[in-house]
Amino acid sequence: MFHLKKTAAESYRLLEEAYSEHAPSQKTYERWFQCFKIGEFNIADKEHEKPSKKYEDVELQALLDEDDSQTQKQLAEQR
Repeated sequence: MFHLKKTAAESYRLLEEAYSEHAPSQKTYERWFQCFKIGEFNIADKEHEKPSKKYEDVELQALLDEDDSQTQKQLAEQR
């Protein structure tokens, strides 16, 4: 979107429409576009990255290894 000369707000609206709740927040787009304007295209947010969690429950860990985007409800239904 940046290379297509879209603004952060336009990009947010288009991608939010396409991805709904899976789209990043508008504030995230604004932060990314600030980086893009200065030539920084690595958008990894090292400050907010969380270390991966390790669980003592082997069954739960196996389910998470299979698909770590599952909700708590989905995990509970599989157990």
